[in-house]
Amino acid sequence: MATTLSRTTHLENKARPFTVIVEGNIGSGKTTFLNYFKKYEDLCVLAEPIELWRECSGHNLLQYLYEDINRWGFSFQSYVMLSMLKHHLKITEHPIKMMERSIFSARYCFIEKMKMDGLLPSPSHAVLDEWFKWITASCNVSVDLIVYLRTSPEVVYERMLQRNRKEEKNVSLDYLKQLHEIHEDWLYRRSIFSCPAPVVTLNANLDQSVLKEEYKKWEPCILNKIQVSI
Repeated sequence: MATTLSRTTHLENKARPFTVIVEGNIGSGKTTFLNYFKKYEDLCVLAEPIELWRECSGHNLLQYLYEDINRWGFSFQSYVMLSMLKHHLKITEHPIKMMERSIFSARYCFIEKMKMDGLLPSPSHAVLDEWFKWITASCNVSVDLIVYLRTSPEVVYERMLQRNRKEEKNVSLDYLKQLHEIHEDWLYRRSIFSCPAPVVTLNANLDQSVLKEEYKKWEPCILNKIQVSI
């Protein structure tokens, strides 16, 4: 049976739900994390819209990206921003919304990584950045908490190999290491960009058998029972 959460004063105004974004490297356990919290009936859980990326009017943009990132990077990231914006703006009666990734990680991690690698021409990066600045200034994409599933690149590489998604077959350990450093700079070291909300960092290297205890330890923060300082 689903567990019902108590509603807080913050949520009674119904302006928008208390919004949690779950961030981390490829294979950091975001889906497992979201599945754990689905037991709460007052929670709206929005998984990363991978199926949309695999089926955009008959085109598998995710596969195109991994096969030829130079050609398809701009198209893919444009669609990612659109699909994540829809999640941010999704209306729900639930007092808490939990999202897998966000428009912020799309811009600060993945688009930035492509720029750093020279895979996104400067004009294309400028267009995506202008879209991001307009969206964050004009749309209510505010979030209240960031959960950072912190992992080592070696651990997520092994997990990625085990789950064997066809689109990820060309993802290298070096790529995961570089993406890890961007997440670290943004969410852990706080040396690039800004964090739109307080950050809770979880040790997601732990084995599945003990991860639930880590989730449980942080439940009061994640479920808006206690406040977290940025």
